[in-house]
Amino acid sequence: MARNIQSLERAAAMLRLLAGGERRLGLSDIASSLDLAKGTAHGILRTLQHEGFVEQDEASGRYQLGAELLRLGTTYLDVHELRARALVWTDDLARSSGESVHLGVLHLQGVLIVHHVFRPDDSRQVLEIGAMQPLHSTALGKVLSAYDPVAHSEVLEAERKAFTERTVFELQDFEHILDITRARGYAADVEETWEGVASIAAPIHDRRRMPVGAVGITGAVERVCREGEVRPELIAAVRDCARAVSRDLGAGRF
Repeated sequence: MARNIQSLERAAAMLRLLAGGERRLGLSDIASSLDLAKGTAHGILRTLQHEGFVEQDEASGRYQLGAELLRLGTTYLDVHELRARALVWTDDLARSSGESVHLGVLHLQGVLIVHHVFRPDDSRQVLEIGAMQPLHSTALGKVLSAYDPVAHSEVLEAERKAFTERTVFELQDFEHILDITRARGYAADVEETWEGVASIAAPIHDRRRMPVGAVGITGAVERVCREGEVRPELIAAVRDCARAVSRDLGAGRF
């Protein structure tokens, strides 16, 4: 019977430790929890950090899961499964909101639309499946940038173009928007990408509570907003839809 490789077992145990409990752990905490010498634990952490599986906070020196691990994790969920799980809920969202619904995932340095439900009226509309949207100026993109470390890295490297006078593209201002998005649990875009158009989006998580996509509505500003603010009932509907899809993917309650 083949013997297990001890260093790989220890690395796997270290990743599991970082995945549960405290978000960030120090070297002493990790070594103590896994009954390892500090030198051994530091060597494994250094290797994992070099491969992008672990990141070290510069200020505190503590360690957390890295973006590369999350990138590998998101490939576990096939986009077709995400779309299949979202079909019923996105149809319901379109009916309840009266607006078109988009389901988006991170692709390169943008948002790939993988599902689109038309606005439930008789107006002429164009199917947008396969279209790309920017990360920094759309509600879908802001949600992905706020919750997915890989998307966050991509949006920082991408050209953040000003599409309208309302587009937020300066780094400090944009990071503030992401903080607000995480605090509220949703993102909005009011004429930041297209004049006269507003959108609202919320994150979708899988069974490991990792971000795998975003769902949102898009429509005319006069319908999506009231007195300059996005309508709270539409925010609630979008968030309910995102939670429902997340539950179907095994994420449990959020």
